[in-house]
Amino acid sequence: MGDIVIEHSGTPHYEALNLQNVTTSENDADLVQSFSGGYLPEDSTHEKSTCTEALDRGYLEYGCSHYRRRCRIIAPCCNEMFDCRHCHNEYKNNINVDQKLRHEIPRHKVERVICSLCDTEQEFIDQEPEENRVLLVQQVCINCGVCMGRYFCETCKLFDDDISKRQYHCNGCGICRIGGKENFFHCPKCRCFYSVLLRNSHPCVEGAMHHDCPVCFEYLFESINDVTVMPCGHTIHKNCLKEMQEHYQYACPLCSKSVCDMSKVWEKFDMEIAATPMPEPYQDKKVWILCNDCEITSEVQFHFVAQKCPCCKSYNTRQIRGR
Repeated sequence: MGDIVIEHSGTPHYEALNLQNVTTSENDADLVQSFSGGYLPEDSTHEKSTCTEALDRGYLEYGCSHYRRRCRIIAPCCNEMFDCRHCHNEYKNNINVDQKLRHEIPRHKVERVICSLCDTEQEFIDQEPEENRVLLVQQVCINCGVCMGRYFCETCKLFDDDISKRQYHCNGCGICRIGGKENFFHCPKCRCFYSVLLRNSHPCVEGAMHHDCPVCFEYLFESINDVTVMPCGHTIHKNCLKEMQEHYQYACPLCSKSVCDMSKVWEKFDMEIAATPMPEPYQDKKVWILCNDCEITSEVQFHFVAQKCPCCKSYNTRQIRGR
């Protein structure tokens, strides 16, 4: 199975601005009139040009290393301003911060957004009672009329000007993903999304991505680093898997199954064993082994180098008992 990269960038697609639920003040009515299906209004050339200029002021000039966007957020957990939730998490989980004070932002509880161009805090419409309150987040600043992010997700309160990432909201995951919705599908058993190339062939593992990376222990489901799926179905950071292989570790850290085709290696084991006869006292010694790859238990001839599984011909085995 090839590497299935969870996060990657696609080609730019600037036509669809994903503008939705836009409300404006009376002062902005002449700049932003109406939006339908995420496209700019089909008005006269002059009006369309004026509207576009207002929306595009500061495009790609604001933001952070994680997102290029024209707004900042107030973290609901500590009431401090940050460019994005990743900036908050990096700052609040810094090694210099008291361990008792470290925390991560509750991403779906972000309610306060500040325009980066005019520093205006956006207004929200509350629906009572409080337990049923609905916060209507806007994509366009209520004061200066600038588009705070060409991609906008009302559910995640996510703004991003770099739509070459081809962002989309995955209803199954409950968060926004990148790479183009048409290229991925959500597996309800694994509770994560994979390339459409694996729709009928990936091994399902319950909650496959809802755990920490077995190497660096970062939570994979919300990781911004590339994640790959191993042949056994377990997930791991792509770079962590690469480092494992650089240190000659070719077994899944969770289930010990081989993470790549090891047939050439097994052939070398065959030659080494054939060239290394066992001393006479061990020539008739047999042991029971468990194959990590096919999970079959077998009784085989003991050898100092390794024990070969008679079923799948793998040397990825472990001795479980003697004769």
